Amino acid sequence: MAVQKLPIAKAINESLRKALETDPKVLIMGEDVGKLGGVFRVTDGLQKDFGEDRVIDTPLAESGIVGTAIGLALRGYRPVVEIQFDGFVFPAYDQIVTQLAKMHARALGKIKLPVVIRIPYGGGIGAVEHHSESPEALFAHVAGLKVISPSTSSDAYWMMQQAIQSDDPVIFFEPKRRYWDKGEVDTESIPGPLHAARTVREGSDLTLVAYGPMVKVCLEAAAAAQEEGNSLEVIDLRSMSPIDFDTVQASVERTGRLVVVHEAPVFYGSGAEIAARITERCFYHLEAPVLRVGGYHSPYPPARVEEEYLPGLDRVLDAVDRSLAY
Repeated sequence: MAVQKLPIAKAINESLRKALETDPKVLIMGEDVGKLGGVFRVTDGLQKDFGEDRVIDTPLAESGIVGTAIGLALRGYRPVVEIQFDGFVFPAYDQIVTQLAKMHARALGKIKLPVVIRIPYGGGIGAVEHHSESPEALFAHVAGLKVISPSTSSDAYWMMQQAIQSDDPVIFFEPKRRYWDKGEVDTESIPGPLHAARTVREGSDLTLVAYGPMVKVCLEAAAAAQEEGNSLEVIDLRSMSPIDFDTVQASVERTGRLVVVHEAPVFYGSGAEIAARITERCFYHLEAPVLRVGGYHSPYPPARVEEEYLPGLDRVLDAVDRSLAY
């Protein structure tokens, strides 16, 4: 078996390399993705090996990048677009929402738009304004887009493969502060369907649901709770649109309690949709209200205070304690 231990950034690089080798219609586009290899070096070495026609350095114009990718997809290509930082995606939001998400339905299914938009997202790297956003709910709300986020190197590799092979447009959120977390990647064994949630730790007293950068925090919280005699189940959602509610429901029906954790602000966040759906589905199984832990409803703060903004171990464990107290 081809098992390697790779950081998430390198796993994505290897996945993109595999896609470029396998399908001549796959292209990579973005600001500084070629010669520089991206600001996080995720595309390092790809332009050197595949040429400037396959790995394309674009102007600093996100609307133009996505608009060009849409045109290429209509001509049969499978472009993978990098938005350099999360906060830079908004100039392209019009193209994504009014064109990319709608063309398939507008053409009554006759047109496919296999575009992947890679977005490094979230905080924890001490960056300046517009470099630490968590805008996933803005895209998950839009019908016609698939929205996913890996939390491990294995998922980073395989979810990128699956996203590129998908005929639907996929927004691929990469947790930038986890880029250098290492994990095992088996490049010959697909771990499961693209939009299926995964139980990453079993437990019996309460269910923690997270995705992307917060999965690691929830696993740490479960380990800490275990020392106090509480058994927490941790589910990695992996996909924010569609959401695998069945896996979450099955867990909550056993544990009776649910805490949803994400970096994005709690207000109108993806946790709100999960809380509403699980309350509808599991009303008679719940021993406590569904609780949410996330960022505050305010602009992302300066780097020196971002640790106060980001949900950490203490805030997750506080929600766990409040839920168990019911």
